[in-house]
Amino acid sequence: MGEAFIYDHVRTPRGRGRIDGALHQVTPLQLTSQVLRALRLRNQIDPNQIDDVGLGIVMPIGEQGADLTRFALLDAGYGDQVPGYQINRYCTSALDAINQAAASVISGAATAIIAGGVESMSRVAIGSDGGPCYSDPHITRRFPYMPNGVGADLMAALNGFDRNDVDAYAVESQRRAAYASSQGYFDRSLLAVRDVLGQVLLEHDEAIRPGTTLESLGKLKPAFLTAGDQGYDAIALRRYPCLETIEHIHTGGNSSGIVDGASAVLIGSRQFGLDNGLTPRARIRCSVQVASEPLLSLGGPMPATERLLQRSGLRISDIDLFEVNEAFSIVPLTYSRHFDVDPLQLNVNGGAIALGHPLGATGAILLGTVLDELERRDLSTALITLCAAAGQATATLIERI
Repeated sequence: MGEAFIYDHVRTPRGRGRIDGALHQVTPLQLTSQVLRALRLRNQIDPNQIDDVGLGIVMPIGEQGADLTRFALLDAGYGDQVPGYQINRYCTSALDAINQAAASVISGAATAIIAGGVESMSRVAIGSDGGPCYSDPHITRRFPYMPNGVGADLMAALNGFDRNDVDAYAVESQRRAAYASSQGYFDRSLLAVRDVLGQVLLEHDEAIRPGTTLESLGKLKPAFLTAGDQGYDAIALRRYPCLETIEHIHTGGNSSGIVDGASAVLIGSRQFGLDNGLTPRARIRCSVQVASEPLLSLGGPMPATERLLQRSGLRISDIDLFEVNEAFSIVPLTYSRHFDVDPLQLNVNGGAIALGHPLGATGAILLGTVLDELERRDLSTALITLCAAAGQATATLIERI
């Protein structure tokens, strides 16, 4: 079996996912095309050596449908010969695309693949793809789809975290992200997004709120109380009779931000690097995908990490840095307690609460961010994991070369 190496990664800044956000005027195809073009040019890639390109897209309809990847490749100057596909496993999609790429390279089925993702949440609204989990009574009666925010509040209740805990975590995420951005920690992989005239629209992540305090967050109302009152609390309490009630503590301030963004990672064999004069930055050492209890919809990173450690033969103490997607504050809080991870090793440059969560792209962004940080700190090993709706999760282990 071969090895799969990470040669480079590029991402856009994350723009606020609303009409007045800096990237709203940029279509998903244009966001993707700019990232793919930058990756090609800065590595002087011969497109004929790229075997495939896979992008995570969580709302694959409208402007993000019809295999957007293939048309973005054409627009980015890759010529006629490079195929592309899109994948949707909710928030893990980009990391799943990376893991699939690595598996193909390791098996020898491919020598080089680009993987990443895109989500223009200001243009294609979350939930707009519909699906049987919302509308088919055959499945919803037996397996009701738990809104992720209610699932986050359920996780907090089961693990004994309160409003102050989740708000304090969010304040620290904002502080870390603001500091990292101001110090240029993200600059190596950031691509300025331009309009059709070539004018820069956005150079840095737009959603960071450096002035966030416990007091300001404390003024926000719970975001998922209404959903709980509509029957989801009752469903959760039937499954978890150990609880008398569910306190709704997550708000817009301690949940991941809605943003626009795209990302791409170049993965290849050792021979691909030698043939193209490229130096590998890290190897993808191991990856897993898991599913767990669907009502506790965000709990997958724990069993995913346990399986990843079992497969790799490592212990949690062998990992230098962790990226645990901040879908809600409760996810990294629970993860840190479950594995006794030092908070100074986890999401060290902030996360999606401060920077935003462009659903289909986030997994690749997290991998690139932690690789840059491993290099900056001269460390070796990082673990990236994201939860996905309905109790799913993906985890990946990378090791610097």
